[in-house]
Amino acid sequence: MSLIRRDFLKLATGAAAAAGTSAAARAENYPSRPVRFIVGFPPAGTTDIGARLMGQYLSDRLGQQFVVENRPGAGSSVAAEFVAHAPPDGYTILLSSVANAINASYYQNLNFDLVRDFAPVGNVMQMPLVMETNPAFPVKSVAEFITYAKANPGKISMASSGVGTSGHITGVLFAMMSGVDMVHVPYRGAGPALVDVVAGQCQVIFDLLPSSIGYIRSGSLRALGMTTAARSAALPDVPAIGETVNGYDAGAWIGISAPKDTPRPIVGKLNEAINAGLADKTVLARFGELGGIATPGTPEQFGAYIAGETEKWARVIKFANLKAE
Repeated sequence: MSLIRRDFLKLATGAAAAAGTSAAARAENYPSRPVRFIVGFPPAGTTDIGARLMGQYLSDRLGQQFVVENRPGAGSSVAAEFVAHAPPDGYTILLSSVANAINASYYQNLNFDLVRDFAPVGNVMQMPLVMETNPAFPVKSVAEFITYAKANPGKISMASSGVGTSGHITGVLFAMMSGVDMVHVPYRGAGPALVDVVAGQCQVIFDLLPSSIGYIRSGSLRALGMTTAARSAALPDVPAIGETVNGYDAGAWIGISAPKDTPRPIVGKLNEAINAGLADKTVLARFGELGGIATPGTPEQFGAYIAGETEKWARVIKFANLKAE
């Protein structure tokens, strides 16, 4: 081996070792200042509450503030784009959600790629939606709903909190898998949509459990099925839709992502802290109040989950021929 080549290899090896040492040192000292925790939804909603619960736990465990910043817009895509272009140093992270997986196909001209431009850190929580009807509607189960809908194609109105939202797309998936035809009626938020289903203006809605459970318990709405693969401990007598429609699973979810190229040791440290939070009894109890199910795991598992969700919702959006206006 020539002297020049030998010297080059020594330099290359030394540079790699120095880079590894530097990354490990940064992770050991991380975080040394407050972390910006970007949430793509307004304050006080279920997603925002989940973010603040996890942010507070991370602040307490890691000794620096995880400051929640709400940047709503374009179904959370405004927040995602901001984080995608942030420095990959672990000091700007994203509350990623099912909305991001939906938006990857729903919006045609995003300036980022959900899979390519982010480092998955960890899944946090899955939340069921509930398929619910006005009590006067003449069905009491998912099977009865499907039979009625097939006998009355195009005569059932499905309310949602807006075009492209998880409630809308979840309903589209149900229609696709069960073969029913429903008329979509979008509203500006879940509140007015629920009010009109209670009033009988629309017959069915797929809505997040926390905002619906009061109506269900009071008898103002009838719960037919949970959108997640398993039943919810909050409503254990309500079957999963998948018990009737084989393979149906459409829970909402939240997790944490960082810009791509965020050092692996920092991602690992955050993931370890997230998983510790998901084993904490206080955190679990608060998530339970939201109807949420903790979903600990590795960054690799979360990355595979995001890729699967993105692919699933792309099929649904193509089926319904949906495009953001």
